[in-house]
Amino acid sequence: MSGVANQRERIVVQRIDRPTQLIVAAAFISMLFSIYLWFFEDKDAGVFVGLWVPSILAFGALMRLPR
Repeated sequence: MSGVANQRERIVVQRIDRPTQLIVAAAFISMLFSIYLWFFEDKDAGVFVGLWVPSILAFGALMRLPR
């Protein structure tokens, strides 16, 4: 059974291409930075950076549209 699970994992990983991984990583880093700012620096700056997350993901979705 583990052979089938490993094959499914490889298929899922293959479907996530490099640009998509970069966009998701950028959104995740932005979210972490926002949380850091909110708790340790300035709450307004944390909210501002937190607004980047949906913008980054929307940009990634826009880049995935067929031309």
